Amino acid sequence: MTIKPECLEKFAEAASENVRCSRMEEGVINFTALQNKEEQTEFILIEIYRTPEDQNRHRETEHYQIFKAQIQDLLQEPYQAKIYSSVI
Repeated sequence: MTIKPECLEKFAEAASENVRCSRMEEGVINFTALQNKEEQTEFILIEIYRTPEDQNRHRETEHYQIFKAQIQDLLQEPYQAKIYSSVI
């Protein structure tokens, strides 16, 4: 995700709450927000779930819906989710 420079603090607050709540979900193995050190407006969320159903349940949670709504005006451009699978 690329955030508007003037919105970094608001994004950090929203992301922190989303990460905190997401880590409490039963189906979440790992949930981390990372900021690019060189391009500080760039963030990535690393989300690892036990099953695809757990990821779908996450998207139905209140905290996810709040986060999604909070960040819409903070983004420089729409973000694209990328799904990876473990090879190890």
